[in-house]
Amino acid sequence: MLAFSLADAAATPWFWLAIGFVGQAIFGTRFLVQWIATERAKRVIVPALFWHMSIVGGLLLLSYAIYQRDPVFIVGQVTGTLVYVRNLVIRGREKNAPSEA
Repeated sequence: MLAFSLADAAATPWFWLAIGFVGQAIFGTRFLVQWIATERAKRVIVPALFWHMSIVGGLLLLSYAIYQRDPVFIVGQVTGTLVYVRNLVIRGREKNAPSEA
């Protein structure tokens, strides 16, 4: 049996539903960004924008999860966001490292 019903959604303020849906849209759209970059390069590419969208979408979804008091969703979003930030840090170090000729 599902614990969610349309009555639950109706009881959630529109502001929080908007945050949840916008977060999900940003998080989902990041795959289109990655796909387009890969098609253009004709090789697998994960652009920085992918990670930025992951962080923004993840933080919005984390906010929504905290509002909903969903510990499973909270742990998942915190963990994912930490990985996305770490990937950007590593990417930044690679770009700033002196190239070996």
